[in-house]
Amino acid sequence: MSVRVVVADDQEIVRTGLTMILNAQPGIEVVGEAANGQRAVELARALRPDVCLFDIRMPGVDGIEATRQLAGPTVADPLAVVVITTFDLDEYVYAALRAGARGFLLKDAGPALLSQAVRGRRRRRPHRAQRHRAAADRLRPRRAVLAVGAAG
Repeated sequence: MSVRVVVADDQEIVRTGLTMILNAQPGIEVVGEAANGQRAVELARALRPDVCLFDIRMPGVDGIEATRQLAGPTVADPLAVVVITTFDLDEYVYAALRAGARGFLLKDAGPALLSQAVRGRRRRRPHRAQRHRAAADRLRPRRAVLAVGAAG
């Protein structure tokens, strides 16, 4: 069974590249693409993918708010979200984890790490997002990223 993914990035060339990389991986299928956070939320709610891959900075509803709407503490049946960005900023890591993201990835990570992040975050575990938010509150930013990766 394929891992179903929704990709959201406001830059068309990046969105297309991510989609091509993921679709080329065995067992991964991009089922939807969005150019902004609002459309990403709509698609994710309609399609219920295994993983959402969201750029952190998009016009209107950004990746953090889209993550909060789909995986935040008030969401009854949260989706798995991996946030992706070009910006290696600690505050983005914290914000993504607090919003409910299961992973955080830099865009220069490469195809192997991208597909690993998508496959590794697809499992739905109850209250996992809440554990990640608690860990993010306790750890320094760099250690928070390692904790998310190690928690698998």
